[in-house]
Amino acid sequence: MKTIAKLACALGFGAAALSPAFAETDTKVALVPGGPHPYFAAWEQAGADAMKDFNLGAGDYRVPQKWELAQQSQLLESLLTQGYNSFLIFPGDAVGTNSVVSEIVENGGQAIATAGCLKDPTPALFCMGTDTGNSAYLGTKELIKAMGGKGRIAHFTGFLVDPNTQLRIDAVQKAADETNGAVTVVQVIADIDAPQPAEEKINAYLAANAANVDGIVTTAWVPAVTAANSLRKIGDKRIKMVGIDHDEVVLAAIKDGFVNGTMLQNPYGQGYLGSYVLDKLRHGCTLKEDAPWKSNALTAKFVDSGTVFVDASTADTYVDAMRGITKDILATFEKDYMNCQ
Repeated sequence: MKTIAKLACALGFGAAALSPAFAETDTKVALVPGGPHPYFAAWEQAGADAMKDFNLGAGDYRVPQKWELAQQSQLLESLLTQGYNSFLIFPGDAVGTNSVVSEIVENGGQAIATAGCLKDPTPALFCMGTDTGNSAYLGTKELIKAMGGKGRIAHFTGFLVDPNTQLRIDAVQKAADETNGAVTVVQVIADIDAPQPAEEKINAYLAANAANVDGIVTTAWVPAVTAANSLRKIGDKRIKMVGIDHDEVVLAAIKDGFVNGTMLQNPYGQGYLGSYVLDKLRHGCTLKEDAPWKSNALTAKFVDSGTVFVDASTADTYVDAMRGITKDILATFEKDYMNCQ
């Protein structure tokens, strides 16, 4: 008996709860990250808006208590037994999460890997998220421009279990390599996308090495906030910095000249668009095999949810930029990616 079937019995659900699509006409979407993190907060509003705009049965944001694969898997299994049939999942592990997604599909559900990809072969329909490698590459190019085309870069990034982290490390190095030695990445500090490790490691590094660094690129939320605060405390705007995401600390530092810019992602659009697509697929549409899928190191079916560089001239209007990207993707998604009657 499958793990999910055991769980259903333990919770008192009968066989009907495990039948394909649960004999349920409504699309019930659960948006489930790998653990608590400010990046995913926009998924809650996205799910609520999608539920209203697309007449879904549910569009609920559910978060595991910790960043542990077992906790995320247990939460997903529980949600499945509760009648959720469509899932937007940030993989707790690029390979390990495939197991619970298989259970979801085998029991009548469907899933899209969201904000991070599952490694092929995967039962997920496709992956929708930031082209993280391209975003990190473009951000580093902006940093190099701000540095005058030469100097030493420190790179502060996220959890190594996050499938995006290595893509970002490689992309930053690629941008530096293209300068033919004029720019070097002198330090990569990873596994710091949480307040305590970020503050300890970034502050210690800058205390010892600020004079030997010309630029900082951050490719995860918490390191971006911590580095922006650190540069403000130093008070010396010689060190250039490009961050990621839209935390108010980073945006304020951009306006005040301590940070040069930030690479925005589109978490709201991921949740909103993903919910729309899942509903369409539950009501007769199919995915086109010849759609304009992108590919990355993990999957051959990737949809870019958009990214944009924001500096002091655009920091006050960044929300409009991301809404515009979401609107543009929604306007053409059915035509580009789906066969619908």
